[in-house]
Amino acid sequence: MQLEEPTRTKGEEQAATQTAWHGTVPSALDVRVLGLVGVIAALAASLNIPFGGLAMAAGAFVVIAGGGVAVHVLGERKLRRITDGLVERWVDAGGQITDVTRSSDGLQTKWTVETPDGDIVIGGLALVPISRLSVEWQGVGDTMDASDAEENLDKLAAGLYKEIFAIGSAPQRT
Repeated sequence: MQLEEPTRTKGEEQAATQTAWHGTVPSALDVRVLGLVGVIAALAASLNIPFGGLAMAAGAFVVIAGGGVAVHVLGERKLRRITDGLVERWVDAGGQITDVTRSSDGLQTKWTVETPDGDIVIGGLALVPISRLSVEWQGVGDTMDASDAEENLDKLAAGLYKEIFAIGSAPQRT
């Protein structure tokens, strides 16, 4: 995984943008998911006020909010590792990637992988015990458990490469 983009001259930069992407997948901590965690923690804490007082409510809020933030951060990192692994394998196989940007929709964290043939959207729900990975290209998508995707990343990348880059760049019959 490449954490920083190497410094290049202008000629190298033009050649790199024409052949392959050599950057990083941006971080995608989602404020909406963190807000949902805060609301759930506040509700759980408010239920403790009649039974344990303000100290118990504050303790419950800190424990639940801290756990929720940790679960989201771990889920985001897992989806980001998978996205970075897929993009890296596609570039190594000869696929043209021009850019990777962060986007979000609802409570899903997403990255848009821009290619000459169209955008590939990779993402999912970034909560580690229930993380799901979704990959969408030209309106067709597939969803799987993020842990399974991470375990079988080479096979997943090869299968998606065939569908997206090999078939997408094949000449059309008339």
